[in-house]
Amino acid sequence: IAKEALEATLKSNPSPIYHKKFASNIRIGNLEEDLPQIAHCDWMIEVVVENLDIKKGLFEKVEQHRKAGTLITSNTSGIPINMMTDGRSEDFVKHFCGTHFFNPPRYLPLLEIIPSNQTDTAVVDFLMDYGQRYLGKETVLCKDTPAFIANRVGVFSMAALLHLVQELEMTVSEVDKLTGPVLGRPKSATFRTSDVVGLDTLVKVAKGLAQNLPKDE
Repeated sequence: IAKEALEATLKSNPSPIYHKKFASNIRIGNLEEDLPQIAHCDWMIEVVVENLDIKKGLFEKVEQHRKAGTLITSNTSGIPINMMTDGRSEDFVKHFCGTHFFNPPRYLPLLEIIPSNQTDTAVVDFLMDYGQRYLGKETVLCKDTPAFIANRVGVFSMAALLHLVQELEMTVSEVDKLTGPVLGRPKSATFRTSDVVGLDTLVKVAKGLAQNLPKDE
């Protein structure tokens, strides 16, 4: 599965990597047989499905192999960071943080850095600086609130728009024509952006907001 996913990724357009030669830097594996290799890593980024139980189960396995001081970050789109570290060691929690990249990460500059209330400040400072200095990102420090900043605004905007679309009986092409560059937004507008993000991810983030913000609009 990992091999096929990598092959498909390298064929995608626009390309997710700067040059084909960098493809050789990618090593694939699986969580059953290759997890011990993370003992040699300094920074691990989790990008599994938006499901809290699955993420927590993965972190439990990761802790069995990670070395002390290794950074562990989650690319979650909206799950509160504090909810992910139940049962983890003090060293794990101190070195755990949210790093929310936006898709496609090669082209979108925003990187949200979301510490928990137990993340070491030195880790936060490092991620803020490294993201900007070496990854070329616009790093933004976020509070650990559901969906953070961009998705908190974006998912609400998209959900509200969908209700309006039904009411006005608009087509997909009409919506994207009116909600793209004409509003100062990307060409992908609304529905194409949803496809890039992934409809499954969008639904999970929206449901997460509804669950974690019962009194919110």
